[in-house]
Amino acid sequence: MTMGERSMRSRLSLRVWQAGRWPGHFRRLLWAIGLAMAIIAGLAPATSLATVEARSASTLVDALPDAAARRGKWIEVILSQQRLIAWENGRAVMSAPISSGLARTPTRRGTFRIQKKYSAVRMRGPGYDLPRVPYTMFYSGNYAIHGAYWHNNFGRPMSHGCVNLPVSFARRLYAWAPRGTLVVIR
Repeated sequence: MTMGERSMRSRLSLRVWQAGRWPGHFRRLLWAIGLAMAIIAGLAPATSLATVEARSASTLVDALPDAAARRGKWIEVILSQQRLIAWENGRAVMSAPISSGLARTPTRRGTFRIQKKYSAVRMRGPGYDLPRVPYTMFYSGNYAIHGAYWHNNFGRPMSHGCVNLPVSFARRLYAWAPRGTLVVIR
């Protein structure tokens, strides 16, 4: 092998190495940006760098907001999955299927805090009047997370905008989450 061939092979190897390493560097860069944003916003990382690197670059961009978990207790409602997850210091501590609002009465998306808690409360509105709705936690006006004794069809939208839970799970969540707990609905 001549000196020119070695030089060409070295340059080619370097390019292949760089091309092969770029996604890893890109992932690390995205992870670092997400971590910096999390620190600035008062959040903490929920996943390790190894976990982030294991994700493909296409899903990583979507996962960055999820890759940071808030410190302390907070509740995440994922409407597309019809699921509620309770988080504590970056760890999921409980999870359950939900029934969110129907298309004509959607569940409000956003970031809220639990404002009021009632072990049981009467809920009335157009087309419904429900006495003693258990383990109710209001987070925005009349929008609440609560137990639903009138149906067992969790995993499908069914409510007038509230987040319905199985009563046994609602009891545990009610005891776990103090007033002021962050609620993120997306």
